[in-house]
Amino acid sequence: MSLQIAILKVLVSHPEGRATIAALNCDLCILNTSGSDWTDRLRRLAARAPGLDIFGQRLILRDSSGWQITPHGRAFLNWLESGAASANVPVAVPSSNARPPEAANDNGVAWPLILFPDSWYAAC
Repeated sequence: MSLQIAILKVLVSHPEGRATIAALNCDLCILNTSGSDWTDRLRRLAARAPGLDIFGQRLILRDSSGWQITPHGRAFLNWLESGAASANVPVAVPSSNARPPEAANDNGVAWPLILFPDSWYAAC
């Protein structure tokens, strides 16, 4: 879950909340190696959102040019960081008739989100 929150935080920092996969990966690598303050903060935020699914809840949109945080994603992140016990912003729950995420790759199959263990570190 921490990776999903990190993705939201990186996207919200980009112009129009949009970033290419390369830019997103580079930013995540930098933040992941920035020290325990960042990872501890992500763990605390992730504890407040145990069922987070940034794609299923439509907090992020994917297309061939990259990923973009949605207005609902911004509102969710604001709520998450506010520390409020109850949300004025409802969290989107995927409906039974929700269409699956669109593939952002050439083979027509949506890529799964792969979560890495907290003890792993990446380098750009």
